[in-house]
Amino acid sequence: MVQAWYMDDSAEDQRKPHRLQQDVPVSLEQLKALGVDSLSLDADRYESDPELAKIRKENNYTWMDIITIHKDTMPNYEEKLKIFYEEHLHLDDEIRYILEGSGYFDVRDQKDKWIRIFMQKGDMITLPAGIYHRFTLDENNYVKAMRLFVGDPVWTPFNRPADNCEAREKYVQFLAQTA
Repeated sequence: MVQAWYMDDSAEDQRKPHRLQQDVPVSLEQLKALGVDSLSLDADRYESDPELAKIRKENNYTWMDIITIHKDTMPNYEEKLKIFYEEHLHLDDEIRYILEGSGYFDVRDQKDKWIRIFMQKGDMITLPAGIYHRFTLDENNYVKAMRLFVGDPVWTPFNRPADNCEAREKYVQFLAQTA
């Protein structure tokens, strides 16, 4: 199951946990209030998992691929990590399922504070369209993840500031309704 906490503002290596000196955990309910959903599945059975098939069907996740992020497998590895860690949003939900390894998604809360979400093998997360976020590996420097989309994938990140994007405006309205 994913774990989450408020981050410090240290400029130390982005792959470190970055917990506040006085740890402030974030519950799954708090993540849900931000529109972030998570669940755990059996990553060893992802190719034949009926639960994953059900999730894909119910949510119309018709497109899928698998990405491996590691210096030996990803061209322009260091450059890609910098791009993934740039704060941005997407016009569609971002769905990731960790098949091997681990990493962090960072999301902004209602007060613009960073929350770090640790994901490892078996964790699936859905980040809503319009949420500011970023991704980085942890100190293991390896993750293999399934990317799921409704229809054809749209990879375009909109780096912050992107407050005038329709997806961002809808997300801000969602936050106002859940406050």
